[in-house]
Amino acid sequence: MAKKEHISETPATQFLRQQGTPFSEHPYPYEEHGGTAVSARELGVPEHTVIKTLVMQDEHAKPLIVLMHGDKTVSTKNLARQIGCKSVEPCKPEVAQRHSGYMIGGTSPFATRKAMPVYVEESVMQLERIYLNGGRRGFLIAIDPQCLMSLLQAKTVSCGL
Repeated sequence: MAKKEHISETPATQFLRQQGTPFSEHPYPYEEHGGTAVSARELGVPEHTVIKTLVMQDEHAKPLIVLMHGDKTVSTKNLARQIGCKSVEPCKPEVAQRHSGYMIGGTSPFATRKAMPVYVEESVMQLERIYLNGGRRGFLIAIDPQCLMSLLQAKTVSCGL
């Protein structure tokens, strides 16, 4: 059996291996500002199954992670209301990078530099398999979305537009 191209370990893949969580690796040619549309196209999967890792912050500048379908937008108003905050907004790229330890375009929800609460759009949990960033630009991993609950203590929210 031919071995697929192996990507060098990232903090995210190391964490998943330590937890014994099965995942598959999916490298693709990264395009600046291409987002989930490019990764979905390159991997030949629906953009709805490619999940964005968004680093946001509340009104006290406390960081949090939101996991959202690639083809959907987060309603920060709905999110704030559901998690009991006055407001939620995306972090500036350099702030997001400081919190997560990952480069923008390569942010994984696993093994972030700073522990942050994770909120996942509830409809993501209905998918059989999801594609998430594996901790590097041009590198997604495919996992069972149920792992998000057990590994990240993620909470489900309904905040898609």
